[in-house]
Amino acid sequence: MRIIVNGQQAFGRSVLEALLERGEEVVGVYTAPDREGRPPDPLKACAVERGIPVFQPKSFRRPEVWEEMRGLAPDLGVMAYVTLFVPEEALNAPKLGTIQYHPSLLPMHKGPSSINWPIIFGETKTGLSIFWPDNGLDTGPILLQKEVGIGPDDTLGSIYFNHLFPMGVEAMLEGVDLVRAGKAPKEAQDPDAGTYEGWCRAEDAEIDWTKPAAEVYNLIRGTNPQPGAWTRHGGKRLQVFDSRRADGGGSGAGSGSSGAGAPGEVTAVDGEGFVVAAAGGAIRVERVRPAGEAKMGAGEFAAAAGLKAGDRFESRGAGE
Repeated sequence: MRIIVNGQQAFGRSVLEALLERGEEVVGVYTAPDREGRPPDPLKACAVERGIPVFQPKSFRRPEVWEEMRGLAPDLGVMAYVTLFVPEEALNAPKLGTIQYHPSLLPMHKGPSSINWPIIFGETKTGLSIFWPDNGLDTGPILLQKEVGIGPDDTLGSIYFNHLFPMGVEAMLEGVDLVRAGKAPKEAQDPDAGTYEGWCRAEDAEIDWTKPAAEVYNLIRGTNPQPGAWTRHGGKRLQVFDSRRADGGGSGAGSGSSGAGAPGEVTAVDGEGFVVAAAGGAIRVERVRPAGEAKMGAGEFAAAAGLKAGDRFESRGAGE
């Protein structure tokens, strides 16, 4: 089949490479416009290396883009991490339509931060969907799905890079094979079911130490590494990354706890990190990023900042 790949970043590149490695005919690659001062997108770089025509429209809403796509005479479109809206006129340019990767079990967690939110909400499973996009937002019929368990200490990074990324590449290839064989399902999503969440942004990632420790831990896990949970110490923002429960929650918890404290209170400090109390429990912090600095070990930060037991981190809304 003649295939158009539309996507960006490392996932888009991996999908393109996987298609080419097994001999698929990729007739064009669509990716985001170049950003001034930044290196080419990895998908674009791969396409250029392989001599595949690259197209970078600022919008897919223009008739000239639809004509351009039809001019490639594609059989199938493959969308691998696309952030621009693609209308049905472009989706239907390929003879057999377009399939798309989405990292959730649709109709659950439609939207752009679909890996963050299940972890933040404390869910124990997520997954991926290959579906037939339409003019809605992640609302098209399902082609196939794969389920992934969320462990008690999994993070955004571990779920994506260890599971949803490699499984997603393989699932896209499986979807292509099903389309080629004429066996690709189109199972309609229930329009009244599921959820939608917007971008998980920095303002969503502020830690409220008065919340239950489990919720605090889920927020940290679900935003590690992006956008990074954060709190305030001495009026300055401190991002919190690697951490674990210090009160018996989570699979690796139990070490480093030093008793109860008021929410936001530092209850223990050592060379590897520090423990902060939340409602009904505590979090051991092991990696942080102070404002304007690089990531560092939490013990290193504690030593440099003079952090000690009894100090307090500010909860949501404090110090603004």
